[in-house]
Amino acid sequence: MFTASFSAEQQRELAKRLTTFLSQYRHLSDSYIIEFFTEDLWHTLPSSWQAVLQDLSYPQIADLFLDATHEDRRYPSVWPLSLLAFRATAHALAFPRESIHEQGRVAGLVKPEEFQENQSQSSLLGHIFRKHVKPKKQHEIRKLGMLVKQLCDQTECSRVVDVGSGQGHLTRFLSFGLGLSVTAIEADHTLVTMASRFDGQLIWALEKENQKKNCTSQLPISQSSPRHVAGWVNPKAPWEAFIKQLSATGCVSEGSSTPSGPSKKRLRGSKRQGRSRDLQASPSHGSTRSDAHSQDSSKNESEDELSNENCCSCIQPVHQQDVNPEESSLQGYPDFILTGLHACGDLSTTLLRHFVNCPHVRGITSVACCYMKITTKENPAPPGLVVSSAPVTPGHESVPSEFGYPMSSWVRGLPGHQLSYKAREAACHAVEDYIRRLREESELLRTHCYRATLETFIRDTRPELRRAGIQTIKKAHLLPFTEYARLGLARVGLPPDLPLDPEQVEAMLKQQGRVVVYFSLALLLAPVVETLVLLDRMIYLQEKGVDSQLVPLFDPNFSPRNFVLVALKPCG
Repeated sequence: MFTASFSAEQQRELAKRLTTFLSQYRHLSDSYIIEFFTEDLWHTLPSSWQAVLQDLSYPQIADLFLDATHEDRRYPSVWPLSLLAFRATAHALAFPRESIHEQGRVAGLVKPEEFQENQSQSSLLGHIFRKHVKPKKQHEIRKLGMLVKQLCDQTECSRVVDVGSGQGHLTRFLSFGLGLSVTAIEADHTLVTMASRFDGQLIWALEKENQKKNCTSQLPISQSSPRHVAGWVNPKAPWEAFIKQLSATGCVSEGSSTPSGPSKKRLRGSKRQGRSRDLQASPSHGSTRSDAHSQDSSKNESEDELSNENCCSCIQPVHQQDVNPEESSLQGYPDFILTGLHACGDLSTTLLRHFVNCPHVRGITSVACCYMKITTKENPAPPGLVVSSAPVTPGHESVPSEFGYPMSSWVRGLPGHQLSYKAREAACHAVEDYIRRLREESELLRTHCYRATLETFIRDTRPELRRAGIQTIKKAHLLPFTEYARLGLARVGLPPDLPLDPEQVEAMLKQQGRVVVYFSLALLLAPVVETLVLLDRMIYLQEKGVDSQLVPLFDPNFSPRNFVLVALKPCG
C-alpha cells in the first residue's frame, strides 16, 4: 500500500499531460460564473458545442459530463468530437476519487454504510469518540486514525504529531482509542481549550463507567492523554523551529488539569450508552482528524454556494516568542509520525517539507484542502492567506522558490504549469454533490443564475464593483429574484430599491440552463486541477528520494477532499 503507484517517469509524464490539457482550457477553469452575462461566457464556447449543450436537461448534464462512472450514455444529438475528447480526457487524467471498497456501492447512497442504521452515528466508531463529532468527521477520524496506526506499526513508532488539531477529535481517537502517544498543535486558543475540555469529559466518563462496574483497572491517563500545544506553524520557519514548538513547556494537557465534567443530562446519556470497551478500535476502524475551518470572505464566495464543500478549520496566527533552535539540543527528540487532516493552504506543503527535512519524522499522512490559499510565484499573497504577525528568526526565511505550488522542480519547469486562484478554488468543489443536485433537478441550481443576473445590474450601476462579495444569502434559491436582488444590492452598498428592468431580468433568468451547463464544463476540470496539485507533491517527494502513495481514503460523496498522501522514509 505504501509503495509508489507510478514510477518516477510515469509521474513526470502525467504531469506533462495535465499541464498541456489545462493550458488548452484555461479560459474555462479561470472563468467566474457570476460573470456569465457581463463577459458573455456562453459565446466563448465553440459554436458546435453551444448547439448540442443548450437544450440538455440537468440529469443529462450529470450523466453525460460529470459522472465518470456512468456507462449508459444516451446522446440526444450527435456531439462534436472536440467536446467528446474534452470530457474523455478530463476523466482520464484525473485520479479516481473512489476507493476499491466504495466501487459498486448502492446507487444514490450518499452516506457510507456505517451510517445506515443511524444517520448521525457511525456504527464502526465507539460512542465515546462520537460525542461532539459530526458524521463527516466520524467517518474521517475512524479511517485516518487507523491508517496512522498502520504507519506506526510499520515503523515501530508509537508517537504522532497532529497539526491543526482543532477540537482534538482525531487526537482523542489516536490517543485513547489506539493507544498512541499524541502531541496536538493548534493555533486557535479557543479550539485548544475545547479540545482539552473534551479530553477531560472522556476521562471523566470512563472513570464513572469503572465505578459503575466496580472495575479496579484504571485508564493509564499519564500514558494515554494527548498533549496539546497552542502555536502557529510558520511556513517560513525551519524544521528545528517546529520541533522547538512541539517541545514547548506550558502546553495544555488534561493529564495535569481538572476539567469540568459534563452536565447531568449528558451524564445520563453517557451512563446509558457508555462502555469502556468502546475504546477498543476494531481492526476495520479508521480515522481522520477534525479541523473546523474558518471560511474566508474572498471576493468570489458566491462561486461556492452550490458546490464548495465545508472545509475544516485552518491554523490561525498567534503571537509567540521567537524560536532560536540553537539554544538547546534537539538530538533527543523522539521520532514520530506526522499527520494533518485537511490542513489549509500552505500548511499541508509546510508539513511535507518538515517530513522531508526533519530527521525525527518517520512518516506522514497528509489530507489537504483550500488549494486557493496556496501561495504561488504569480500570487504570493492570495485571499485568505494566513500570515504571522511575529517576525521570523533571522536566517530562517524561506527561499523565494518555496511556494505552496509548485513544490517540485519538474512541474516548475513545465510550460503552462501555472494554476490561477480561480482554478485552485474550483478544485475544492464537491463534484459528487453537484451531480446529485443535477439528477434531483434541485432548486439550488438557480443560485448561480441569480448571482450572474445581479452582477449585470451591479456593473451597470458601478462598473468598478467587479465580483463584489455579497456573502451567502440564506435560502436564496427559494426567494423571488427581486427579493434576492434587494438583499444582495444592500450588501455591496447599493440602494436596495435600485430599479431593475423586468424584461432584462426575465431574459437572463430564462438562460439558467446555459449557466448550469457552463458551470458544469468548468467543474469537470476541478478534479484535473486537484490531480496536478497533488501529483506535484508526489513528484516533490520523489525528487527528495521518498516514494509516496495517494489514497482515496474517504467516501467522496461524504468527504469531498478525500485523498490522503502517504509516505514513509526509506529504512536506513
